[in-house]
Amino acid sequence: MSRLLILAAALATGACTIPTYEPDPTSPAQWERRQEAIQRQQAERERLCRITKDDDPRKEELCRGIRGSR
Repeated sequence: MSRLLILAAALATGACTIPTYEPDPTSPAQWERRQEAIQRQQAERERLCRITKDDDPRKEELCRGIRGSR
């Protein structure tokens, strides 16, 4: 019985995984690369929002948080 409880507890806590950790940049060049990557990602989201047709079911998800999308 106790083995069953231990197994159940192990399986229940197995779903609680540690999130991916990305350390903060330490140099100005690393910060600049990070900011440029964020800007590229945002530009790509804006582009996808702009080119997605209004009747596409993904439109709402793609345009969430994009200014001027409505």
